[in-house]
Amino acid sequence: MTFQHAGVIGAGAWGTALAQVCARAGLKVTLQAREPDVIEAINARHENAVFLPGVALEPAIRATHDFADLADCDLVLAVAPAQHLRATLAAFAPHHRAGAPIVLCSKGVEQGSLKLMAQVLGETITDAPKAVLAGPSFASEVARGLPAAVTIACKDVELGRAIAEAIATPTFRPYLADDIIGAEAGGAMKNVLAIACGIVEGRELGRNAHAALITRGFAEITRMSLALGGDADTVAGLCGLGDLVLTCSSSQSRNMTVGLKLGAGETLEQALAGKVSVAEGVASAPAVRALAARLGVETPICDAVAAILAGEVAVDEAIYGLLARPIRTES
Repeated sequence: MTFQHAGVIGAGAWGTALAQVCARAGLKVTLQAREPDVIEAINARHENAVFLPGVALEPAIRATHDFADLADCDLVLAVAPAQHLRATLAAFAPHHRAGAPIVLCSKGVEQGSLKLMAQVLGETITDAPKAVLAGPSFASEVARGLPAAVTIACKDVELGRAIAEAIATPTFRPYLADDIIGAEAGGAMKNVLAIACGIVEGRELGRNAHAALITRGFAEITRMSLALGGDADTVAGLCGLGDLVLTCSSSQSRNMTVGLKLGAGETLEQALAGKVSVAEGVASAPAVRALAARLGVETPICDAVAAILAGEVAVDEAIYGLLARPIRTES
């Protein structure tokens, strides 16, 4: 099982970085984008100046707006924002090559349906073999060829291995897993928790609070994964703990940056002003809170973030509420 032509849907920072990875791995790459200026810049100057400025792209990457140009792709990476993935996949569906696997690279819980991205794919392109790519991977570092390791989760172990071998490079190392649910749970919730860590930093609450929040946030990810049918071992790896640590520890994280601004006293509107890339945690927070309530899972940190974003509580009130929770055992 080998692949020759990769289609990447979505030319934001992460989609462009993954197109770069595929090109470096020797694949023919077609990158679908919505913005005419992005398409022109990639094809003419080999740069995505809007979403990934300053990074020289592989000349083999060809950008297009037309899903029909992906019709002969034997491997597809779907990198549209989580809240737009359903509409994007529906638009792509008539051009999907039968049997071509789709690797889901977006992280989040869909508002309204409260479904993970693999469920959304199952309802839009029903016959597509599916996999999930997740892990600690800032787009700019991956695009520049700095070392990174990720998880490829696929129930079909041989297919997962073939995808990993197709996109692996000397600086981009995929590890294999068969637990799609666990991989998605970690990716969806870490963005919400990164907003919380940003708030802690913006309020200057110290490194102790930051470490405690990451640890207790990881407990929330683990509980949610188990309730959904995932495996605790999966979220203890790159796609859960690894991604959480990275996203909660650097201002490169769009979600943490939003939290930093909220913690410093800005409104949500001010925190989001001028951003060209999507902070997935803002849209996923209410969906994560609703899904946890449906499943009966305790997610106090994610709930607090959702309440802050919705304007239901002030930042200091949410922090006090978390600290005032009853004493309990850690496990």
